[in-house]
Amino acid sequence: MATGIKGFLWLSGPTVQNFTLVGLVDDATTIVVVGALAYLLVPIIFEFQRRLLWRVRRRLILSYIFIGLIPVVLVGVFFLLAGVLIALSASSYLVELSVEDLVDEARVAANGVVAELQTTQSASRLDLDRHRRALAERHPDASLALLRWDGVLSGVSDVSGPWHHDVPPEVRPEWTESDRFAGLIVVDDEATPRLVARAYLFVSLDGEPAGIVVDLPVGEAATLRLIDQTGVELREIAFDLSDTAPRSSSSLTQSAAGTGGLTWFSFLEYTNWTTGEPGFVYQEFRVAPEALYRRVFGAQARIGDFSLGYAFLVALAVVGVFFLVIEFTALVMGLALARSITGSVHELFVGTEHVRGGDFEHRIIVQTRDQLGELAESFNAMTGSIQDLLQQAAEKKRLAEELRIARDIQMSLLPRDTTSIPGVTVTAMCVPAREVGGDYYDFIRLSDCRLGILVADVSGKGTSAAFYMAELKGLILSVSRIYESPKQLLIEVNRAITAHIDSRSFITMTYAVLDMDRQTLTYARAGHTPLIYMAAQGNGAKAEVLIPNGLMVGLDGFQSKFEELLEEASLTVGRGDIAVLFTDGVSEAMNEDGDFFGEDRLSRLVEENAGMSAEALRACILADVDAFVGSADQHDDMTLLLLKIGQDAPSVSASVEGSSLT
Repeated sequence: MATGIKGFLWLSGPTVQNFTLVGLVDDATTIVVVGALAYLLVPIIFEFQRRLLWRVRRRLILSYIFIGLIPVVLVGVFFLLAGVLIALSASSYLVELSVEDLVDEARVAANGVVAELQTTQSASRLDLDRHRRALAERHPDASLALLRWDGVLSGVSDVSGPWHHDVPPEVRPEWTESDRFAGLIVVDDEATPRLVARAYLFVSLDGEPAGIVVDLPVGEAATLRLIDQTGVELREIAFDLSDTAPRSSSSLTQSAAGTGGLTWFSFLEYTNWTTGEPGFVYQEFRVAPEALYRRVFGAQARIGDFSLGYAFLVALAVVGVFFLVIEFTALVMGLALARSITGSVHELFVGTEHVRGGDFEHRIIVQTRDQLGELAESFNAMTGSIQDLLQQAAEKKRLAEELRIARDIQMSLLPRDTTSIPGVTVTAMCVPAREVGGDYYDFIRLSDCRLGILVADVSGKGTSAAFYMAELKGLILSVSRIYESPKQLLIEVNRAITAHIDSRSFITMTYAVLDMDRQTLTYARAGHTPLIYMAAQGNGAKAEVLIPNGLMVGLDGFQSKFEELLEEASLTVGRGDIAVLFTDGVSEAMNEDGDFFGEDRLSRLVEENAGMSAEALRACILADVDAFVGSADQHDDMTLLLLKIGQDAPSVSASVEGSSLT
C-alpha cells in the first residue's frame, strides 16, 4: 500500500507534492517502504549467511582468511601507506627546506654586497657585476640591484639584470619596521604570478637612503637543482592573492626526472611585497621514492663501494620475501588442512545421514592415516557393529519369541485342571527364573482314593532343563500307572532316563502316593530337598523335616548304587495334616546379603500358620519369601506343592507364576 501511494505521488508531479500535507505523507510512505524492505531483507541476509556458513569448510576458509590473510594484507597496506607517507612528508620537508635555503642564499648575497659597500663607502667603486656573476653561477635567473632615491623609479641607473618591476617608489616599504627583509614574495608580471626568494637590506649611501635587493626566482634552475639533490620535482604552483581569485601557473619546466612517481603538495608561506600581508602558496611536486632514497638515504656509511643503507634495504626485502613465502605456504597448508578436515567431516555427515536413514552398509573411504582417518575407521567399525547389533537384536527377538512359545508350552505341561479325591486339598505353584525352567511338579490321580504327587528339579536352568523336564513328564505318566511303589517308580525312571540325559546333568525328585483308604502317605526322595510334614495331632504340633536316603536320577554308572541307597518311607495321615514339597529355589532363596531363606524358616511358617487353608498358607509362604529376598534377583526356579488333609471341599489346584513371587 505504501508503495502504491509513493508511486501515485511520483506520477502526480511536483505540483501536488508542493503541498505540506502531501509532503508529510510522502515522507511517511518513504519511511514505511524503507522499514518494510529492511524487514524483508534482514531474514534473507541471515538465511544467506546461514547457507553460506553451513559447511564447515567455508567457515574454516573464511576464518583463516579473516585471521591469517586479511591481517597480513592490512599490515602490508599499513607499511606501504606508512612508507608513502614518510616519502611524501620527507619530500614536503625537503621542498620547504630548499626554499628556505634559497632565501638564505639571497640573504647571504645581499649581506656580501652590503659588506663591500660599507668597506668602499662609495657606489662608484662597488663591483656589482662581480657579485652578479658569482650569483649567476648557481642561479642564472637571479637578479641583484642597488636602488637609490632620485624621485622616480626610472631614474635609478644601477638597476640591471633580469628585474621584476614591482619595487615601490620607497626604498623601504611602509609595512616593514625593519631595515632588512628576507623571505618569499609573489611577483605578478603580465598576469603570470611567480614565486621569488627576496632579500632586502637598507643602507645609507652618500648620505642618501638606498637598498640592496637580491631576487632568486623559484623557477627552472631551482627545480633542476632540487631534482639533482633529492629527486623531488617541483610542478605547478597556485597563488591566493588577497584581492583576486586563485590562479595557477605551470611555468616550471618538466625536467629529466620524468613524470613517474608520486604527486604531493606543500604550503609555502610568502609575503605580499605591496601590502606586507602574509599568505600561502600551494606548491605541487612529484617525487620518485626510489630516487628520493638513492639521493637522500643512500648517503650513508660505506664499506668500499658497498653502502650499508642498501644492505639494510636488501635485508628488509629478503625478510619481506621470506615472510610472503611463509604466508603463502601457510595459506596453502591451511587450505589443504581445511579441505582435509572438512572433507572428513562431510564424509562423516553423509555417513550419519545414511545411518539415520537405516543404511548401515555405507562405509566411509579412508584416505589418510591420521586422527581423521582413525575417526573414519571408527565410524565404519561403529556402523558395522550397529549392523551386527541389529542382526543380533533381530535374532534375539526371534529367540525371545521362540522362548515365549516354549514357556507357554512348558507351562501347559504343568497341571491346570482341577482334580480331587475325597478329603484332600492340593495347591501348587511354579516360578521359573528364566523364560523356561527345569522345575516340574505334577499330581496324578491313580484311582478314586489314590493320588500320585511329584516334585522334580532338573539341574541347571534354561532350555536344556526344560527339555529334560518335558521328557520326565512323559516318562512319569507312563510308569505311574505301572508301579504303585514310589521306590520302584524312581528306579524305573532312573534306568530309563540315564541313557538319554547329558553326563553333566541330573534330576532330583520326590515322589509320593497318598492313599486315603489306608490313610497313608508313601514317599521316596531321589536326592531332592526334604519333605516337610506337620501332623495336626501328636508330636507337639511340630513340623518335621523328612529326609529319606536317595541318590540323584540320571547319574551314569550308578544304577546299582541308586537302588541300594534309595529309601521308601510311609506316614499315617489324619485330618488337618500338612505336607509341603518344594525345590531348592524356595529354601535357597537369597537376599541382598547372600543369606538363604532356609528350611527351618519354612518349617516355622508352616507351624505358625497351620490353621490356614492350603491356598492361604501357600500365599503366606510366598509373601514371606518375597519379603525376605527384597530387591535381590531370583537365581533359581521356585516350585512349591502344598497338601492338606481333611478339608471340607476337597480339591486339587495349581498355579503357574511369572517372574514375581506373589
